[in-house]
Amino acid sequence: MRKIIVTEFITLDGVVEAPGGNETPHPHGGWQSKYSAPETGQYKVKELANVDALLLGKNTYDLFAGYWPGQTGEGFADPINRLPKYVVSRSLAKVEWNNSHLLRDVARDVAELKKADGGPILVYGSATLVKGLLHHDLVDELHLQLYPVAIGGGLRLFDDNRELNKFELTHSRAMGTGALILEYRVVR
Repeated sequence: MRKIIVTEFITLDGVVEAPGGNETPHPHGGWQSKYSAPETGQYKVKELANVDALLLGKNTYDLFAGYWPGQTGEGFADPINRLPKYVVSRSLAKVEWNNSHLLRDVARDVAELKKADGGPILVYGSATLVKGLLHHDLVDELHLQLYPVAIGGGLRLFDDNRELNKFELTHSRAMGTGALILEYRVVR
């Protein structure tokens, strides 16, 4: 069975919204860029090199498809453009970015994708999708880059839904900027 790995930039107060700045109109968008470090880029390249496919929600797909097809480079751009991309959306009629495939139902379609042949599947951002994946027990690992900033609210992975999720820390690393790389395995 394939593994689903969720990777997120996250604040101390649990917000994953607008780390780059213009993804949403959040008043503190761009909070991640203030802590950029070479380790972050190296980690992201290594993370992408170790998966066979991407799983994206509609909004993340729209952002990525609007940028990455015009980029080249063997570390990140070429692999992200080449890899199969599975997009979960009920509103998109089609997906046009190279090697993209449309899925409609989180529980059914992603569960089937996990059962298919292949290696790990990486989920970038896509907080709404990730909430559904967690709810349906489809996530196997969380890779969090925790930044030493609290932005007072915004989209979070874990809402007040009173669902119990347990994780085991499998790797941690401090970056020179004060940010942390934290990898967790879901405990079932």
